Amino acid sequence: MAPRAAPPRFGPLQLALAAAGTAAAALDVCADGWVAAEYARNGRPGRAALALGLLAAASVATQACSWFWIRSDPPALRPDVHPWLLAALHLLQLGFLFRCLHALKVGWKVCWAKAEEEEEQSRMAFLSHDISMLRLFETFLENTPQLTLLLYVILQTNKAEPSQGLGICTAFLCVAWSLLDYHQSLRSFLQDKYELSLGSSVVYFLWNFFLICPRILAVALFALLWPYGVAVHFPLVWLAMFLWVSLQGTDFMESPGPEQLYRAMVAVILYFSWFNVAPGRTLYRSIIYHGFILVDSTLLALSWLWGRSPSDEHSYLVPVVAAALPCYLLGLALRVAYYKWLHPNVQVQQEGGYDEVDANGRSNGLEFRSLSMPDLVNRRMQRLAQTQFPVSRPAEQRFLNGATATESAV
Repeated sequence: MAPRAAPPRFGPLQLALAAAGTAAAALDVCADGWVAAEYARNGRPGRAALALGLLAAASVATQACSWFWIRSDPPALRPDVHPWLLAALHLLQLGFLFRCLHALKVGWKVCWAKAEEEEEQSRMAFLSHDISMLRLFETFLENTPQLTLLLYVILQTNKAEPSQGLGICTAFLCVAWSLLDYHQSLRSFLQDKYELSLGSSVVYFLWNFFLICPRILAVALFALLWPYGVAVHFPLVWLAMFLWVSLQGTDFMESPGPEQLYRAMVAVILYFSWFNVAPGRTLYRSIIYHGFILVDSTLLALSWLWGRSPSDEHSYLVPVVAAALPCYLLGLALRVAYYKWLHPNVQVQQEGGYDEVDANGRSNGLEFRSLSMPDLVNRRMQRLAQTQFPVSRPAEQRFLNGATATESAV
């Protein structure tokens, strides 16, 4: 099947999903504010400060990434807004929201104003890719730590306030949304025949869900007995992940300084979930990562079992802790099933997908879209897609001759 020269079409369904994602992000911020206000009202200023601190830290890091990207983008792809206003919006922590609203405006024009030109479709794809990545950053920098804090508070007080229930629901919604949106964004760089199906979407979400939940539970239980121990545990694990990511030689941002910010944010993601950042086979890296997280989470859970009092009112959690290991193993099994039966590579192998290279041999691999307007390709997400999916050599040649000709000079 020949590559399509245009990006995936942005239609009414995509516009509705983008609007729903923006609304979910706004609802999540409101829910976090409500939770913090309830903590303060109930005489827990420390918890309120921690909840707001997590929200602020995630927002600052996300806004910084958004600003760095805008500065490095070609002028034709920047919003038609004065630079000082864009800078002010990011300083006020409204840069991500502005991106979402701007994307909705462009998406409305594409869908209903008869803007069928490839340039507008490519511009919308570019905006969507950035929003997808920023949403993933914000989710793992803010939602997963908030989930851990909410679970810790609920377990400590043995009751759940309405604000906490809403906070947990919106956090899980944002985690699910960001994971699927990110994966769909990566797959959009592939040819049409590799589009994400409903079955693979469900399995992709489930294996992430079953791997993240035991991790959050283990950290919350450890905090239940040693709240300040988490303040030591998190920096140590984060530092190990940061060094590991640095050793893999990531090349996501346009300059060394922002690249360190990116690596720091990826290290936070790796504290909770697997995230691939380097090209090549990931089998051994994945084994090392999941082995480390499994041992670390087991030690956290065993610390809680060892330190709790026999008359502890949380004895009902013992079966839950016992079920956490099978849950994690189920997540690993679903991940193996995804890569064995649902990954695009499987389709290539089933079709005998070998691409001609030259007279000396052949090379198999997925083939990316060859876009006729390479200047409107989101190179950040394109590089991540290339780390996620192996690229056939003809596709690499097309990128070097077109889409990444300018990138190779950077």
